[in-house]
Amino acid sequence: MQRVICLCASLLLGLCSAFNAQAELVIEITKGLNDAVPIAVVPFGAQGATKPTLDIADVIANDLSRSGRFAPLDRRDMIDQPSSGDKIQFSDWRLLKSNYILVGKAINTSADRFDVQFELFNVLNGQRIVGLRIPGTNANMRVVAHRIADIVFEQLTGIPGVALTRIAYVNVEGTAPNLYYKLTISDADGYNPIVVANSSEPIMSPAWSPDGMSLAYVSFDNKTAAIYVKSLQNGETRKVSARAGINGAPAWSPDGKSIALTLSRKDGDVDVYTLELATQVLTRMTYDPGIDTEPSWSIDGSKVYFTSDRSGNAQVYETNVRDSNHAPRRVTFEGNYNARARISPDGKQLALVHQEGSNFNIAVQDLKSGALQVLTKGRQDESPSYAPNGAQLIYSTQSRGRGVLALVSSDGRSQQTLGASNGDVREAAWGPLPPKQ
Repeated sequence: MQRVICLCASLLLGLCSAFNAQAELVIEITKGLNDAVPIAVVPFGAQGATKPTLDIADVIANDLSRSGRFAPLDRRDMIDQPSSGDKIQFSDWRLLKSNYILVGKAINTSADRFDVQFELFNVLNGQRIVGLRIPGTNANMRVVAHRIADIVFEQLTGIPGVALTRIAYVNVEGTAPNLYYKLTISDADGYNPIVVANSSEPIMSPAWSPDGMSLAYVSFDNKTAAIYVKSLQNGETRKVSARAGINGAPAWSPDGKSIALTLSRKDGDVDVYTLELATQVLTRMTYDPGIDTEPSWSIDGSKVYFTSDRSGNAQVYETNVRDSNHAPRRVTFEGNYNARARISPDGKQLALVHQEGSNFNIAVQDLKSGALQVLTKGRQDESPSYAPNGAQLIYSTQSRGRGVLALVSSDGRSQQTLGASNGDVREAAWGPLPPKQ
């Protein structure tokens, strides 16, 4: 059965429990924006008997740089290190061509507790854009730093930041045939990795629930494919689909009550179904004798996009969830191969794997005009997943013979790679925005 699923994946992709810590991802910016906004993130000061153990400003600067939209000033070029707005000499910072400056300090209030105070200013006119005080401890100071980065990002771009979000991915260690698979979640910057499932058999296709509290994934434990849902609150793991044949490619509905999935039933067809999790009610969505797989929901939950070879090669189609008898509509037409579509958070674009010559790259297609833009230039780029603000995508690729993750801005102008210190990483899924605080 594992060979059957791998065969389907090869056709459609064009390429062939305890919580445990593991190696962090390392981020390398491989292509930045030429017009990234210059910003000075000044090292935060400290006030009181105890100082934070974390370099708060460094985390914030890295978050802003990783977004692809900002170019933090090198500390070696800073002429001063003010920790409050009344100490800033704006004329000096204008000479350094920084558009904005962020200053702050950690005020020790008691024992290991701090109030982190920060202010963001427009250097050109000296106007204060935002200033807040956030409580924290050494244990959660990285969360405080990410929160500040998200506030700065949203103030300057008008869209939410994603520094406080998480990603899920599969880490594969060892050498074939002795491979070991770990389903891992981490902060968006690769820190704080936690293994939520592991096996000597393949794990694949992680998918976040809309509330970010659960992960669905495929595991081949006991040598057969099954879909599991892991609660990230209490660690409970539920087997939700272990039907005969293929159980693959889970995708959560926007309301979190159902998943779309790929099954092969008694007639031998590989088709897309929806499964209501509370009742186990299964509804067949496609009926073509070809391979229909890799479902993904529209933003409003009224449609499911999926990959099918019914036209002779892999293309993306959509079907109406409320009327499964309605004939699916083909969505992609440019090129001989388009697969694994994922809808953008605003519902206007599909990210997908697109074949360019012998290469498989990440592309985005505008749903209204049908225009397609190729974003990446690798040989085996796959599994795109949108950041919840729509500004970036994370995807799997190859670097120096290893599987790594990569980031690309939704316009293709900024690129980064994320590699683990050991093993391959693949099949990343970007989690949702955290609740507003």
